[in-house]
Amino acid sequence: MTRRQLIFNAFTHVTPNHHSHGYWRHPEGHGQLDYKRLKPWLELARTVERGCFDTVFLADVVGVYDRFRGNGDTAIRTAMQFPSLDPASLVSALAAATEHVGFAVTSSVIQDHPFDFARRMSTLDHLSDGRVAWNIVTSYLDNAARNFGQDKLEEHDERYRWAEEYVEVAYKLWEASWEDDALVADVDTGVFAEPSKVRKILHRGARYSVEGPHLAEPSPQRTPLLFQAGGSEAGRTFAARHAEATFIAARTPESAAKHVADLRSRARAFGRRDDELKIIVSLAPVIGSTEQEAHARRRELKEWLSLEALQAFYSGSLGVDLSDIDPGRPLSELLLTNHVRGNVRAFIEAAPDRTVTFGDLLKETVSGRFAGTPEQIADEVERYARAGVDGFNVVPVTTLGWWSEFVDQVVPVLQKRGLMQTHYAPGTLREKLHGRGPYLPDHHPARVLREVVRKDAAQPAL
Repeated sequence: MTRRQLIFNAFTHVTPNHHSHGYWRHPEGHGQLDYKRLKPWLELARTVERGCFDTVFLADVVGVYDRFRGNGDTAIRTAMQFPSLDPASLVSALAAATEHVGFAVTSSVIQDHPFDFARRMSTLDHLSDGRVAWNIVTSYLDNAARNFGQDKLEEHDERYRWAEEYVEVAYKLWEASWEDDALVADVDTGVFAEPSKVRKILHRGARYSVEGPHLAEPSPQRTPLLFQAGGSEAGRTFAARHAEATFIAARTPESAAKHVADLRSRARAFGRRDDELKIIVSLAPVIGSTEQEAHARRRELKEWLSLEALQAFYSGSLGVDLSDIDPGRPLSELLLTNHVRGNVRAFIEAAPDRTVTFGDLLKETVSGRFAGTPEQIADEVERYARAGVDGFNVVPVTTLGWWSEFVDQVVPVLQKRGLMQTHYAPGTLREKLHGRGPYLPDHHPARVLREVVRKDAAQPAL
């Protein structure tokens, strides 16, 4: 291939079930229950680094899925992304056990003050030698909002306005508080950092008032690599302006191509080159040595999925209580009624087969959506690559213990076809993924703020 090989993220969640809801009950699903132990996560990180994955991508939610039946009982009972541990706490240990693979941490703007969050990410970037990324999210669970003092989630677009100020504060701390040559560590003069080159950011905004300076010296990347996921109008615009990689919810290469064209156009409108925004889709394969074996394994997986857990998951994801929709009703019948509207109707209309039931559709979940041999999985990857996709969030059929299967069986085929890297490039995560220096480009909003803060700091105090 003439371009960089595709990006592959090991997409996971520190919880018993990420997307294969109910699989923890399977006789071979004991690994799901080890989510709270460190050893399996160390094994995961080492395994995917052996396979030359780009990152261990740690998803997260900070609330319970409580839309289904008006409470969170189903999510709690079925271990549907519950319990859920803090992903950032894993990174130091995983970084110490590896040398090259990156670590993406999901953190919502609702959950941490940006001053504290910026220091935490700078710390992890230092300790990992520049291998950290931030997945910027705005949350979609009302319980998450109530956990942080709100009555409910704010209106969707308002959450993105919130995110704009949140990243502005973080950018100022990471990029503008310290000059590149502020740290001198001169033992003869006794000067560790030059005070005139460490400045307060003096941020005053609608939500935050942050004086500064940043407590951490500049880390290898300054700003961590920026991931983002959001398919709405506001989400796509936010990604086009800020993100270095964004995720799209495309289920076919044809759909992906439309998303790619839209995002590329939006990014160019902000003065960004096409290669500055990587576009990523999900890949959740059931692997078999033959096609028959793969499909048999997929059928078994679906038998172990919990329909209740899936109803709770999609109720939270779609923002609608699905408890009043009979899982046994065919999709064609549901579309003829006025009962199903909005997000749920769009969800049903996207199904390729309208003869199946609503329950069948729910079981066509992100895990195990595609089944095939390693060669067939590589064919699928190539189809998306031709549509303009830059990489994949590889979602395990199970939370833990599945990765060696993908690395040993699928990765060699991908590497042989030139689709996946065979070794790591030197440098930080940003250098590895984008093939340029460790910092964001000068025209990125984060770097532009350097001059804004310099001018503000030069003004006399009122």
